[in-house]
Amino acid sequence: MGKKIHEEIQQKAFRNHQQEVQLNIIFTSAWLQSKHAAIFKKYSLSSQQYNVLRILRGALPEEVSLGTIKSRMVDRMSDTSRIVERLHKTGLIKRTTDQTDRRISKITISEKGLMLLSEVDKEESTLDSLTSNLTNEEATMLSNLLNKMRDC
Repeated sequence: MGKKIHEEIQQKAFRNHQQEVQLNIIFTSAWLQSKHAAIFKKYSLSSQQYNVLRILRGALPEEVSLGTIKSRMVDRMSDTSRIVERLHKTGLIKRTTDQTDRRISKITISEKGLMLLSEVDKEESTLDSLTSNLTNEEATMLSNLLNKMRDC
């Protein structure tokens, strides 16, 4: 087993178990995000850009609006419109104007974007290895506990 959270952040005591678990989740989230970022960096992508491309691939063959992308983002604090603009400039996505309402853009992943994602997909085993020390049962339990935590 790895270091305990109090060792990692060099804190002698926590106010209560709730503080300990919250800090542990925040610390672990940052650790996981840094591991993901290192993988996506190889492909000149940020985690948020990867998330947008993954959302668009999952929506195929449909085009989606910016609002739909925002609602499906893992990091909802992201500036989705700026991310979409960057992906459009690099040719990884296509954007068209809605014929009935010109204020709305319809967005889809391009062939170039699909090819890039298929390259990133080769990293799946590396990503999976980040939680390989959990059994399937433990991973399900942890996921269920995190879902439960967000219910309060």
